[in-house]
Amino acid sequence: MPSPIEIYILGSGSAIPTLQRKHPAVALRYEGECLLFDCGECTQLGLQKAGISPMKIKRIFITHWHADHFAGLLPLIETLHMLGRKKALYIYGPEARRFVDYILELSYLSFGFKIKAKDVSIEEKERIVNEKKYYVYSFPVRHSVPCVAYIFQEKAHWKMNPQKLTELKIPREKIRKLKARKKINLNGKEIRLAEVAEKIEGRKIIYSGDTLPVKELFEEAKNAVLIHEATFKYKRDTGFYHSSIEEVCELAKKYGVRKLILMHFSRRYKKHASLEKFAKRLFESIIVAKDGMKIVV
Repeated sequence: MPSPIEIYILGSGSAIPTLQRKHPAVALRYEGECLLFDCGECTQLGLQKAGISPMKIKRIFITHWHADHFAGLLPLIETLHMLGRKKALYIYGPEARRFVDYILELSYLSFGFKIKAKDVSIEEKERIVNEKKYYVYSFPVRHSVPCVAYIFQEKAHWKMNPQKLTELKIPREKIRKLKARKKINLNGKEIRLAEVAEKIEGRKIIYSGDTLPVKELFEEAKNAVLIHEATFKYKRDTGFYHSSIEEVCELAKKYGVRKLILMHFSRRYKKHASLEKFAKRLFESIIVAKDGMKIVV
């Protein structure tokens, strides 16, 4: 069984927070590591309520530099310093180096760990992280300022067939080589990994940030979990660089999104149950996010 991927909705609101919905922030926990997507005001409180130590966060992915998506960065960094962090912290985003430098200049503290800001492309999909079991990509979207979505892509893995291993009399010490090299020679015969194992495609989770609906992002989200902003219930006139529940559900249905998680709701929508009822009429496989929610993939 693959390790669970845990998604924590730390904040599900939009530009003006409410008592029920804080600024946007989503934590993803996988294989003992925690990734943070956006870091709005009160992210630390969301982490505490979720039982996640901020020391576990290795990478932070900022979609764009509007305050509701990054205002929690400096207090989080200062907390890490006071907790004695030594490991480097990586922060990604459009023009990340410029904005992270600005943020750090606001503090008197000299931090006891390295903060490595990494710029991401706003022109094309870009692989920005390559770990042992997963990749992370940035993906350009359409907002009023440079903005990207992020794609967490679990790497494919092979599930061995014990019966076939026994039939072919493959020694245990050869199985590791077979996994690594995809083929081995055994008693003068070539055995390929595909003969004795099934390839399991990795899970994909996409986090949109703020954006108008982008067709290419929904194409990318086919059979994936898509966490998408839905500031309004209905499509708005031009000038609003945000999506609506109506539009997002229509595109999710059209492009075969496996699971849709909506967040970043305007403060005008005060009743969660009403939003949920509206959304579920439009798309069956949907979760209307609320602060403190945990979703396991």
